[in-house]
Amino acid sequence: MTERRERLVLLALFFVSGAAALIYQVLWVRELGLLFGSTAQAAALTIAVFFTGIATGGAVWGRRAPRLRSSLRGFGWLEVGVAVTALGHLVLIDVYHAVVPVLVGPPGGHPVAETAVKIGVATVILLPPSFLMGGTLPLMTQHLVRSRDRLGTTGTAIYAVNTAGSALGALAAGFVLPLALGIRGAYLLAVGLDLAVGTAAVLLARRGTTPAATRAPAPDPSPAAASTPAPDPSLPDPSLPDHHRLPAPSPQLAGGLILAIAAVSGAATLAIEVVWTRLFSQVLQNSAQTYALVLTAFLLALAAGAGLANLLARQRRLSPTAVLGGLLTGSAVVAATSPWWFHRLTDGLRYLGGDLTWGAYLGAVSGLAALVILLPGTVLGAVLPYQLRLLQTSRRAPGHEVGRLVAANTTGGIVGSLLAGFVLLPLLGAWRSLLVVAASYGGLVVVLVLSTAPAPAQVGDPAPPPAPASRRRRPAPGQVAVAATAAVATVGVLLVDTSQLTTIRVSTARDEQVVELREGSQATVAVLARGADRLIRVNNWYTLGGTRGLDSERNQTVVPMLTHPDPARVFTLGLGTGITAGAALAFPVDRLVVCELIRDVVEVSQAHFTPWIGGLFEDPRAVVHAEDGRACLRRTDERFDVINADLFTPWEAGTGNLYTVEHYTTARERLAPGGIYVQWMPLYQVSDQELGIVARTMDEVFDQVLLWRGDLFSQRSIVALVGQVEATPLDPAVLAVQARHLDPGRRSDAFYEALGLRMYVGNLTASGVFADRELNTDDRPVIEHLAPRTQREARGTGGSASFLVGEAREAFYAEVAAGAPTDDDPFLVALDDTQRGYVEAGALRSRARWLEATDRGQQAEQLLARARALEPADALADVSPARVLLPRITGRITGRISGHSSEHSSGYSSGQSSGPTQE
Repeated sequence: MTERRERLVLLALFFVSGAAALIYQVLWVRELGLLFGSTAQAAALTIAVFFTGIATGGAVWGRRAPRLRSSLRGFGWLEVGVAVTALGHLVLIDVYHAVVPVLVGPPGGHPVAETAVKIGVATVILLPPSFLMGGTLPLMTQHLVRSRDRLGTTGTAIYAVNTAGSALGALAAGFVLPLALGIRGAYLLAVGLDLAVGTAAVLLARRGTTPAATRAPAPDPSPAAASTPAPDPSLPDPSLPDHHRLPAPSPQLAGGLILAIAAVSGAATLAIEVVWTRLFSQVLQNSAQTYALVLTAFLLALAAGAGLANLLARQRRLSPTAVLGGLLTGSAVVAATSPWWFHRLTDGLRYLGGDLTWGAYLGAVSGLAALVILLPGTVLGAVLPYQLRLLQTSRRAPGHEVGRLVAANTTGGIVGSLLAGFVLLPLLGAWRSLLVVAASYGGLVVVLVLSTAPAPAQVGDPAPPPAPASRRRRPAPGQVAVAATAAVATVGVLLVDTSQLTTIRVSTARDEQVVELREGSQATVAVLARGADRLIRVNNWYTLGGTRGLDSERNQTVVPMLTHPDPARVFTLGLGTGITAGAALAFPVDRLVVCELIRDVVEVSQAHFTPWIGGLFEDPRAVVHAEDGRACLRRTDERFDVINADLFTPWEAGTGNLYTVEHYTTARERLAPGGIYVQWMPLYQVSDQELGIVARTMDEVFDQVLLWRGDLFSQRSIVALVGQVEATPLDPAVLAVQARHLDPGRRSDAFYEALGLRMYVGNLTASGVFADRELNTDDRPVIEHLAPRTQREARGTGGSASFLVGEAREAFYAEVAAGAPTDDDPFLVALDDTQRGYVEAGALRSRARWLEATDRGQQAEQLLARARALEPADALADVSPARVLLPRITGRITGRISGHSSEHSSGYSSGQSSGPTQE
């Protein structure tokens, strides 16, 4: 094999290695999110441990690189080691899922101990493979850099190829592999890729491809040689030809300063990635696919930056320090102008996509990412690889220098990502955080200018001996002037006013005003006022609920609790405003546990929604945890009568994990005998496909799954999928008993029975409507990958999907009812004919509401007449249970009971509770 062909083969292997590494990283973040919870802290912990392994591996293996007889063989064995250690994690994953909840303990325990356990588990999982990964770049560089004066050009090319492979891996892990192969299959693919790369490298090394520049000299068997100290393999070999050996001139920058620049620039680069990701979350659907596009754009920017560094390393007009200074200055400009650039491109954080279908939407996201990240990020991405050019004159071997540089840069990256996520964003917000990052680059420019010393005119020219410290020259006046200018500009950047930049969009047409705004570590959370109403909005577009939807949010608790004979212990998954969870305290419950992912949501609920949440934060029966709901449920050893899962946005990354077989199995294990799991679904955000998958998945775990309405609106409704641990018939007397806890002695039993049964749709298990649908599992997360496409196809002009609203909703209700008529429904076996008539009346009222909204009032009135004939004389028209039973439980009156309830009062028609509002 010719040298050129061998080089191309090795670069191809390193490209594949980069792809495998990002597949691992994406899957590890997901897996540890399932283990620890999908919190910002868990994600940061994963990245920190992973980067620690990379940094440590770079330092250790970089130092060992020149001592190896064949760095290529060493690279191959490292790749094999990565595959083996990663495979070990796959073998032990079930053990981790069983052991971690026990080690971490129940929610609300000891935070320090919890964190220590999580760090320990993450270290066991991530550190071995990431430590080995960290050595691959130094060893490949040691092999391919045939002469040290090519470190700048060859080293940057190696870095570019590996990072480009990483971009491909991120894209594949986000779009293709989970559905095509499943999570386990994707993981095994990455293992197979590493095994193939490692095996190929070892075989190539056996063919004697060790380059002359890095080959150790043959041992001298003479007695004189035996008494001669062995040469330091990290130093240049004096036996090499002149073009393979460089003298040791005094470098333009001290090695320690180069490493410091690498560390600080690494911190700044990772910080800007964190802030950019937060900004994109304000304008995107925030699905796994859009996150993958943003990550891919960033990795491509790093790869393109390495390509730019390669070109700059070849030029000879400008000194290396001048080029590095230019790159740092350019990075400062990119970070400083980024807020206004992003604000302008998104028209003040306007939701991207509008009426675009899936393909066009992905194109729009890619275009925005290219303009915001790829093109400007190329300058940021050139800083680290270009520093290889400054290290060409080092006495150390190429692999050793690369290892030190990677260790410094990655360590800085750990610090930068943590500072950005947990300090800068909460304290300063996204816009000012970018200015701080710009200032850090500016500070590096100042230090660089003041530290620059004369260098040899040409590579290879002898350098003057270093002067004693007392005689070293001070910076020239010109350097001082440049440094002063850079310092003034840096300070000026920090003083720039960003108040004119939008942080959250408000609708003047709806008289919206910002009550409180928090840019936290997990998300941007705002409390908005619309007149007398309050609502919570997350990441600019996703509304978690509000007081205008008081009745509908309370129904999410009232409807299922009316059907349980003794709901003494309740778990609510998701807090939002707290209105839904607080409604449970109106019942004689003994204990209420609430878990909410975003801590800021918990705090603003307590601060601004106290009049509407029934004493949730004061009642001794209730406890609220700021923790991932799935992890919270898995860690507790309590048993509950009702587990109530709030509305979630189906297409958001991570939400699909709440609809899996594994999660529902955990929930079933946490239910007491006779317990029910309630899964609320927004029909205006799912198609028949997603709803069917969730229902089929629940049916796989629970003995019986029932369907209940959450409202009687005309178009956009929510429904509850209620899974029973044991298939138990409804006792109609329970409806009146539970209702009287809220409305004691005021109505007849028939009134309460009719009020509750009008919300029942049918028996999903008995109807078999979704019996042929596929399952959603942790290994094959179909909801996470199908729901984003459905969202765009349903909202886009000419899209191929539709949500279950209006006529589609009524057709779905009818299909379920026809599959299991009231006479044949095992859940209704204890009802008499009159009570079954209440169920039919609810179906008639729902369809009548839709007909009224579509200007078919005469048909609607005919249906309402039939409904009234089936109901007791004192039944109320078109109202849901919460509107009747909880009219004044807190400080606000919901309105007249006798009239039609306003669909807009629920907030769902404007996307509240789990979707983007329409401005």
